[in-house]
Amino acid sequence: MGALAVFLIAIGVADICRKLGTRRWPALLAGPLTVMVGAAVAGLWHPGDIVLLVIAAAVSVVWVILGDAAERTGTRQGRALTAFGLGATLIVALGGWASPVAGPIGWWLPWIGLGEVEPQRALMVVGVVLLQLVTANQLVRLILGAVGAVRPVGVPQPSDRLKGGRLLGPMERLLIVGLALGGEFGAASAVIAAKGIIRFPELTAARRESAETTDPKGPGIDEVTEYFLVGSFASWLIALVGLALTTV
Repeated sequence: MGALAVFLIAIGVADICRKLGTRRWPALLAGPLTVMVGAAVAGLWHPGDIVLLVIAAAVSVVWVILGDAAERTGTRQGRALTAFGLGATLIVALGGWASPVAGPIGWWLPWIGLGEVEPQRALMVVGVVLLQLVTANQLVRLILGAVGAVRPVGVPQPSDRLKGGRLLGPMERLLIVGLALGGEFGAASAVIAAKGIIRFPELTAARRESAETTDPKGPGIDEVTEYFLVGSFASWLIALVGLALTTV
């Protein structure tokens, strides 16, 4: 699973670069460069590793291109989702070619007092944490667009009535993953329950506004509710899948 961890780290770094800058080329370079750095840190330089890392680097570039296009046009979200899913699936399916994670991370963990943590799991935790940031937000938006929960570009969106989602989403996912990794599964469940409680007043207000407004272009309560439910479940699923990867 070392190659998959490097893949997640590369995707996460590329997405962060894409959001921080106005130009796309730094994000296109960030994925392959991160794959190279991750391979060096994890000691993944055997022939089988190289095949998997080439796949990871290539998919990171395709992901940036397709994700950027989907975000700009508001269409063809399925292409970006398919690229991400096929890339991850292919790396997992060919995981038998990968060698165990070792290299500098293998001796660095004991040196800082974390000798009981397996290098592969440590690398995966880094990848999963990065996944919960910009990449997970991107995945959620792509899923919402693919199921029709996002309206065409240039018209009022359901998200306009639910403020702070792009900030609350990563915070929520990181809390779920962090608490679960610490064995606090009850507290992680409470975070999920708290989101519904926090958003309930906004949904109630949206319902009231929908009943009072006569604007045919504005999103209705059904659209807002669908956006909230689909987005929330997609966000939780990403956090839970990431958590599962850290235990493999």
